[in-house]
Amino acid sequence: MHKYAHMTHPGLIRQHNEDNYLINEEQGLWVVADGMGGHACGEVASQIVVDLINDKINSGADLKEAVATAHHIVLIAADQRMGLPGMGSTVVAARLHRDHYEIAWVGDSRAYLWEQGKLKQVTRDHSYVQQMVDAGTISRREASIHPQRNVITQAIGADDLEHVDVGTVRIPMYAGQSLLLCSDGLTDEIGDDVIANILANDDSEEDKVKQLMQSALAAGGSDNITILLVAASDSAPERLVSLA
Repeated sequence: MHKYAHMTHPGLIRQHNEDNYLINEEQGLWVVADGMGGHACGEVASQIVVDLINDKINSGADLKEAVATAHHIVLIAADQRMGLPGMGSTVVAARLHRDHYEIAWVGDSRAYLWEQGKLKQVTRDHSYVQQMVDAGTISRREASIHPQRNVITQAIGADDLEHVDVGTVRIPMYAGQSLLLCSDGLTDEIGDDVIANILANDDSEEDKVKQLMQSALAAGGSDNITILLVAASDSAPERLVSLA
């Protein structure tokens, strides 16, 4: 069994919450979608994303295919005025298999792996500042405070993209790990060091999620915040070699 906790909050500035998330324990599926486009628009897009991914996984699709299909469905929905033109969403989704995690994402919603006292971001933002980091023109520290850090290069429903570039990664599952999925409302407010300090304590998953949320709100809560924290299965094997 997986222990998990989840929480979403509109933040302290926004009047409504455009984030959506989904938990499908039977399929081992966990999804966070951060809608964009304003009231009565972004939340429509993010709801379509989580519902479509869930339906595709239940029908036997793989995770990357499900995320890619969500892009086309959001475009069709916008064209048919199910929402508004220009609506979109980022997404990060995890499929927990017997011995590994499968993760897929579009945009800057993130997945982190917590293991043996170390926090590692396992997704790479589809963003303008990440491109600059990759090119070596700015540091990760500079990226975290860059005024254009929220400019993304890929989004579900972006009408200038025929297809989205779905990022994917597969990670072996070991006992003692935790997987954190979140919208950028969390990571824009608190740094990896704060996240790591909270995950390092011996509290329950529920208490850790509450502490993460409280920290993000105390730091400003300028955006919607969604957090999913999933602990590795009780039956997961022990890692025989320590992390460097």
